Amino acid sequence: MYSYLDFERPISDLEAKIIELKKLASEGESIDTSEEIARLETRVREAMNDIYAKLTPWEKAQVARHPQRPHFVDYAKRLFTDFTTIAGDRNFGEDAAIQAGLGRFRGRPVAVIGEEKGNDTKSRLKHNFGMPRPEGYRKAIRLMELADRFNLPVISIVDTQGAYPGVGAEERGQAEAIARSTQMCLRIGVPMVTLVIGEGMSGGAIAIAAANRVYMLEHAIYSVISRKGRRRSCGGILPVPRKRRPT
Repeated sequence: MYSYLDFERPISDLEAKIIELKKLASEGESIDTSEEIARLETRVREAMNDIYAKLTPWEKAQVARHPQRPHFVDYAKRLFTDFTTIAGDRNFGEDAAIQAGLGRFRGRPVAVIGEEKGNDTKSRLKHNFGMPRPEGYRKAIRLMELADRFNLPVISIVDTQGAYPGVGAEERGQAEAIARSTQMCLRIGVPMVTLVIGEGMSGGAIAIAAANRVYMLEHAIYSVISRKGRRRSCGGILPVPRKRRPT
């Protein structure tokens, strides 16, 4: 079932009416609802276009973080063939927040790095909500070294609210891992292309996004520091986003 954002309320109301009319039709009611359904569907499209043409910065951030927005695994299934992942950093362990492996893009061998958030509670816990730990970045470094050695282009797909800030991650060298991963992005001699599909926040994103080309999907966001981090660094003086004014 689709989860509506606050500013999508007019759309949700219209689609609720469409569902009710379709239910009546399926139950064998004698009333012809086809014209009313078509009219409401037109209004949904118009409302969608109108709302998304005037999104505020905060509303765009909400769209970028939408829980039902496609994630790395969804793109990987459709973009790459023969995709085989590698696991572990050969130092500490495996980090499922960063997926890395080799595959083919339009028949050409490539190295692929992506940040995965998960689609439900179980997968989100498995992937740590897309917040990589140091071993995830070291795994990315390991893959980029392979790509450089075998002359494989690198494609990175970014979607994270930032690197994991836990005590364990800091003890294992989170800042150092991010710095070395960023350095490796800049040092490799093969082409590297990055696509920001949702959130690209802070060093957690930059560590695998310092590429030759960086592209962003519509309503994606990319920043050197997370929004919460900006508020903390400014002593909490940044204003809280206001709700959309009624039109």
